Amino acid sequence: MYRFLFSSKWLGYLLLAAIFATGCVFLGRWQMDRRAETLAEIQRVTSNYSATPISFADARDDFRQLDPDREWTQVELRGSYNVTGQRIVRNRPLNGQPGYEVVVPFRLVSGETVVIDRGWLPIGNNNPGRPDSIPAPPTGQITAVVRLKHGEPALQRGAPDGQLASIDLPAYSAQLGYPLLTGAYGQLASETPPAADMPQAFPMPSVEEGTHLSYSLQWFAFGILMFVGFGYAARQQARNAAIDAEDAEAAAAGGAHSGAGAGARRRPPAARKRKHPTAEEEEDAILDAQGY
Repeated sequence: MYRFLFSSKWLGYLLLAAIFATGCVFLGRWQMDRRAETLAEIQRVTSNYSATPISFADARDDFRQLDPDREWTQVELRGSYNVTGQRIVRNRPLNGQPGYEVVVPFRLVSGETVVIDRGWLPIGNNNPGRPDSIPAPPTGQITAVVRLKHGEPALQRGAPDGQLASIDLPAYSAQLGYPLLTGAYGQLASETPPAADMPQAFPMPSVEEGTHLSYSLQWFAFGILMFVGFGYAARQQARNAAIDAEDAEAAAAGGAHSGAGAGARRRPPAARKRKHPTAEEEEDAILDAQGY
């Protein structure tokens, strides 16, 4: 009944189903990997974002090379801003609005220099390509609490004077002409004493898992449904073939019966013999005998 499955046509259908299902499994696993990354980021945020700040002495190695599990850790820094090294970073949208981020070198009391991202500014209305104004950082010795962030890769695009295409710490250091700790930078949480005017503070990263799990399950289900559809189509094909075979057998049997009936109607009926002559026949015989 299912011998047709070995035909080139149905083997081709099976191959297409297998290719489609493989693609669905690949996409499902990709979504699962993205979910794992999201869960790891949520774990880092919930563990580090609001934890008690640690000292720079405990975080010095993180500024040289940041362990991913230490991202968002709060660190307390003491020193002063080098305002002449301030830059704005281009193409930094926030809540769907284009804008910039303000980065400033921060010279620690230990003599080392790190980079602090002080916040976000909207795109300017008066001067295209830059914010209307950049709030100045506080002067003198201050205490800043920052959250550790990885530096960013270099981008294959330039930036006008006073701007950066990305927070590429080695390139920023080369532009400044003095060394920076390039393993991480700090996203500002607070300053003491505070500045009179501040860029907009960054919102807390989202701790929502998102839709990766549901998308993954959908892709796996699509892969399974492809084989379910193939099986259903094969069953329908087998049923249709069985019905066609039954119809052919019925037609052949009906033709044989109708042929036999037609032959019977063509035979002339056999003459029936009478046992006794009728009265008319007896009368005709008497007249014949008398010579009439």
